[in-house]
Amino acid sequence: MSASWRAVRRRLMTPSHNETKLSTRGFHAKSPEARETLETVGATFLDGYAFAVEARDQDEAHQRLERIPVRFRGFAYEGAAMGLAMLDGLPIPGNGRISAFLAGHGAPHGYMVHVGVGWAMARLPRFRWTSIAPADPLLRWLALDGYGFHQAYFRTQRYVREQYRDPSFPWPGDETRRYAGHAVDQGIGRALWFIGGTDPAVVADLVDSFAANRRADLYSGVGLAACYAGGAGEAELLYLLERAGHYRPQLAQGVAFASTTRVESGLLTPHTEMAAQLLCGMSPQQVTEVCSRARPDPVVDGRLTAYEAWRREIAERVSSDAPEARA
Repeated sequence: MSASWRAVRRRLMTPSHNETKLSTRGFHAKSPEARETLETVGATFLDGYAFAVEARDQDEAHQRLERIPVRFRGFAYEGAAMGLAMLDGLPIPGNGRISAFLAGHGAPHGYMVHVGVGWAMARLPRFRWTSIAPADPLLRWLALDGYGFHQAYFRTQRYVREQYRDPSFPWPGDETRRYAGHAVDQGIGRALWFIGGTDPAVVADLVDSFAANRRADLYSGVGLAACYAGGAGEAELLYLLERAGHYRPQLAQGVAFASTTRVESGLLTPHTEMAAQLLCGMSPQQVTEVCSRARPDPVVDGRLTAYEAWRREIAERVSSDAPEARA
């Protein structure tokens, strides 16, 4: 495919940066600094998406992705994964792009790549999902996390204000799909950090507006976003810990996933180190070790999915060392 056609494909397929503006989305703006952080995250995601759909091959996309500043680079890889999954899911020549990415330059960013696939699932017809469905029996649930984030971010009225939940989610197509709503809620929780503008009081109020049986998953997502995207200082994170109440283990589990994602990809940042220490009582490296040791092998789903059993074990281990919330 010629460079000119790839450039046209990029223009046709890439959403406008305006779609990630807080004012466009109607999200809370805590401060100019928080606004800049969240809008940079959104713009960087779209840049990664554009790099992937325009690039001649993985190597070219990788070179461009690696130029993104460390703090935001993971979001670019997430966007690139969405772009590649969109190409795989559309009726155009070629396939296997996302699996090749996971086996190649995307491997250190496995968490973010799976989440990016979920964004594509939200945009593609459901009958095309089989062409991009992740093969990893454990991390595949992160795709539904990505799906949930997308729906809450772009369809906020429906998924957050009205708190819609699909009563019969169609994927995966086996008995484990009973867990799908939980994974989607984890992604909605991540989106609440953006919708609430990184303001822990606003975010906690949003979580509390949901039914009690959804809050554990939502707080897990909030913890992941607070640790990975950042935007809150020490006092704010301690306030978030206080507001989480008996959902502190789930909040800490989300922080653990975020820490692991940054450590494994070599993209560790000061705000992730602070969040891990404050909300888990550990360094990001220690938290990553907990996640690694708890990871099931082989992956066997039972009464609980292996993914949920893994999350619960992590929550128990990292929350036991977390400090008590300060009044």
